[in-house]
Amino acid sequence: MAGQFEAIPGGGAAVALDEVEISILRSLAVQLLELIGPGEEPAQGEDPLASLFTEGPSEPPADPALARLFPDAYGDDDDELRGYSSEFRRFTENDLRSRKREDGVAMVRSLDALVSAGEGGAVLKLTPDDCRHWLGALNDLRLTIGTRLEVSDEDESGELYRLPDSDPRKPMVMAYLWLGALQETLVETLMP
Repeated sequence: MAGQFEAIPGGGAAVALDEVEISILRSLAVQLLELIGPGEEPAQGEDPLASLFTEGPSEPPADPALARLFPDAYGDDDDELRGYSSEFRRFTENDLRSRKREDGVAMVRSLDALVSAGEGGAVLKLTPDDCRHWLGALNDLRLTIGTRLEVSDEDESGELYRLPDSDPRKPMVMAYLWLGALQETLVETLMP
């Protein structure tokens, strides 16, 4: 089980993590939450359904990683499509941010529960609902790191995979690959 998720009886998945892995995952998830930003809580006495009709931003984020997490719906090839993307963003980005925030918080909480439960490494056991949150958070972490590393679909040379240990990008490349392996094994455990 070390380093990869395995299915557990009754649904869900489990993975053995050591102290360092727990710390790295938690740190990355917290950084992701900081990047996404805080949510807006309804004011006391405000109708909770009002948040469903709150308009979000109409322009894409300037940060490339956020732009990757919150992409344009229709591209930006012409003015008409940009207008549709703007409208789509206004009515969907707040919900998308909220879901991404929930996924990150669920990851942090499950890792915190591991740390408080014992010394050193532990086996993380996820319910099917936890798995969904973890898949979302792992995906968002990989998208963010991949954007920062400028990984593209066209990069088939594997240049990043052959970086010397002295390259300052090496730790992030290793994290990117590790998160990909975790994500892949989690997906495999959930497939029938």
